[in-house]
Amino acid sequence: MRIAVLIEEKCKPKSEAYDYLKKWSGSCGAECIQMNGDKFKILETACPPCFIRAKHCPGGAVVVVNLPAELETDLIHRYSLNGFRLFRLPTPSRESVVGILGPNGMGKSTAFNILNGSIIPNLGDFEADELWWEDVIESLPRGELRDFLVDVSESEVTVALKPQYVDHIPKAVKGRVGELLSSVDERGVYQEMITKLGIGHLLERNLDQLSGGELQRVAICATLLKDADVYFFDEPSSYLDIHERMRIVKIIQELSEHSRVIVIEHDLAVLDVLADLVHIVYGKKGAFGIFTPARSTRQAINAYLDGFLVEQNVRIRDKPIKFKTHTDRSNELGNPVVTWGDLEKKLGDFNLKTGDGKVHQSEVVGVVGPNGTGKSTMIKILAGEHEYDAGWVTDDASISYKPQHIDTEMDCDVQTWLDSEVGTKWRSGEYSVNVIRALGVDELLTKEVCNLSGGEAQAVAIAICLGREADLYLLDEPSAHLDANARMQAAKAIRKTMESNEKAAFVIDHDVYFIDIVSDSLLVFEGEGGKNGMAEGPFKLRAGMNRFLQGVDVTFRRDHDSKRPRINKNSSRKDREQRGKGDYYSFDS
Repeated sequence: MRIAVLIEEKCKPKSEAYDYLKKWSGSCGAECIQMNGDKFKILETACPPCFIRAKHCPGGAVVVVNLPAELETDLIHRYSLNGFRLFRLPTPSRESVVGILGPNGMGKSTAFNILNGSIIPNLGDFEADELWWEDVIESLPRGELRDFLVDVSESEVTVALKPQYVDHIPKAVKGRVGELLSSVDERGVYQEMITKLGIGHLLERNLDQLSGGELQRVAICATLLKDADVYFFDEPSSYLDIHERMRIVKIIQELSEHSRVIVIEHDLAVLDVLADLVHIVYGKKGAFGIFTPARSTRQAINAYLDGFLVEQNVRIRDKPIKFKTHTDRSNELGNPVVTWGDLEKKLGDFNLKTGDGKVHQSEVVGVVGPNGTGKSTMIKILAGEHEYDAGWVTDDASISYKPQHIDTEMDCDVQTWLDSEVGTKWRSGEYSVNVIRALGVDELLTKEVCNLSGGEAQAVAIAICLGREADLYLLDEPSAHLDANARMQAAKAIRKTMESNEKAAFVIDHDVYFIDIVSDSLLVFEGEGGKNGMAEGPFKLRAGMNRFLQGVDVTFRRDHDSKRPRINKNSSRKDREQRGKGDYYSFDS
């Protein structure tokens, strides 16, 4: 089955793609490429020469692919002749947490809208005058998904959604936290959920006064308070520290005992311990998405990392994502870039203190610890955005800083933003290959900055940070809103930049997979969120992880096949064994 998808935002008037398609429109007697006004159509019955011309359209504006013929019967929805196609759907299962794993832009939102009844799928007939649920249901084999859609068609399914971008909530909803939550308490569990999520101290605050992590917990609470048959949680771990992530895992698993739950989660350590079954979704961003049948969580994550789906005989990534055995790189590090000692900073009622530390050339320091203990504050001190009250820090290093929250309110496209920040170096050379292309920024060049998704804005911001000339690179939560594959690519881009250019970096993040790949050492923050924080280290990676995870009360082992870190179930044999040795972060499978 040959399909042609036109990405309209890459084919606007005056673009290279627009001029290219205009040149070839009507050039064939069969009019395989057609122009109507300022829009184009590419017939899927096009002759081979026209398909080749379409395939070579500049700027990635046209996606031409051959898909297995058997997928034609699995086509669920198609937006237009050359529009996005969705194949298959995930299945909400009773008494299970169903995970969805895959890149953004693969149709997860479309699938959600079908499962909640907002969209009646057209089964590929995008020109149909009327759509009927009966046609959809008859096209599916007997089973749980078919039975579920029967209930959807009869309006017997209620759905609750925790949205992906919680930082957008204050723009749409105004008011105090307590009042807003009590107004949606359909299950009568208001006080129970407030206590479980630890947000009692936020009830008198307005939404626009909350941090990202606080907004996330409030959004999760609002979703849990609703009385629904199916609960969708889109990236519930973003902005949360690992202690909070484990708390969310327990709450969602308890919810699944009496409701259907679907979770889209890019933190693979969290997905691994949270989900019972996982659907992988793959395809081409903005062009098509294919959901695989559900499989066990371990099998799904390992297959996703390997990049090859055995059952479908499909490779979804050029190279597997591998977790390396960590070795001591002390002898490979260069001279100190920044040193500090006995820093103190008071912000309102919060107090931050540090020990003595230093970061070297070619070293990446992972920064870990509970939310509200001063990680971002210390980074801002190093970046020169905060003055410190006591102690000392060297200030002769030039700094490149990527903040936690990215400002995309600018009137230009991505290419103009890159040119203004890093000059023309992004167009070629090592930086272009290891950063721009690796992060997929080269596919965003013509997109307006204000229209970037959260993950796209994050990728561009990381690229800009790494593209500036500096001695020390500071990145605050670079994995936020990136999908699992993009997180691994970002971690590798940061490491390669530091090693090849003999620079240093601090990386704040809560994704243990990300920290495992990117870090040589760890700066560990301890204390009570919002009240006090103490920064110790940097420690060697294993020692730092053991100290950090002992405070969180979680142990990690290594997967036997993929070598990825996996969270042990509390009080399991492996958990008890590692605790007995004080080995909270095992480097052995």
